[in-house]
Amino acid sequence: MCGRFVSTTTPQDLVQLLGVTSWTPVETLAPSWNVAPTDPVWSVLERVDRETGELTRRLRPLRWGLVPSWAKDPNGGARMINARAETVHQKPAFRSAFAKRRCVLPADGYYEWVQVPAGDGRKAYKQPYYLHPRSGGPLLMAGLYEFWRDDSVPEDDPAAWLATAAVITTDATDAAGRVHDRMPLTIGPDDLDAWLDPEHTDPAGLRRLLHTPSGGELAVRPVSTAVNSVRNNGAALLDAVPDPLGHGDEVPG
Repeated sequence: MCGRFVSTTTPQDLVQLLGVTSWTPVETLAPSWNVAPTDPVWSVLERVDRETGELTRRLRPLRWGLVPSWAKDPNGGARMINARAETVHQKPAFRSAFAKRRCVLPADGYYEWVQVPAGDGRKAYKQPYYLHPRSGGPLLMAGLYEFWRDDSVPEDDPAAWLATAAVITTDATDAAGRVHDRMPLTIGPDDLDAWLDPEHTDPAGLRRLLHTPSGGELAVRPVSTAVNSVRNNGAALLDAVPDPLGHGDEVPG
């Protein structure tokens, strides 16, 4: 499961880091330390340019929560923020996108929650943890994207099309497994070209590109329950707090 994440890398840095060849600078997103479902998120994908016929690598915002092209309305997108790696090539909502419309969603890291039982006069609550690459570089979460047409809007109106995305997840291992049984899959730098290539449509070959971050790659930090509310944002959400369960490896100094 990946239900919230952090995205603060600038588009200029993403363009440089990921070999982007097409980006419209007027498309901007504010840094967010509490990205939630239905929020716009940065994605990197490859599509053929309609004017030149050339394949271009694009940086563009997508709404988090995939809406299949055949959906009657976009309301179910908030529920389809994740696609399971085990069945992504089979599920009707995802299989077409998995074959033709893949992307990466760059993230600084992501959050997961663990239930803390009641005790010492305290009610039970969910303790959030922040998981992020020890390297400090972005986590290239494997994603899918889709376009949904709103037939109530004229086709030449930009609002006629909704572009959405989902994160591919798998069974968690090592450090991530201490806090949740699922985790985002990532795409390694050496596999980025093959993953984004829309001409690469072999499901078995594509599944081999999906990478499970190991415990040695991810650090786990207990953070404030302030992140539980989507209304809260800011770098202070990443400050380490005392760990009630001992799952983290980063604690306050």
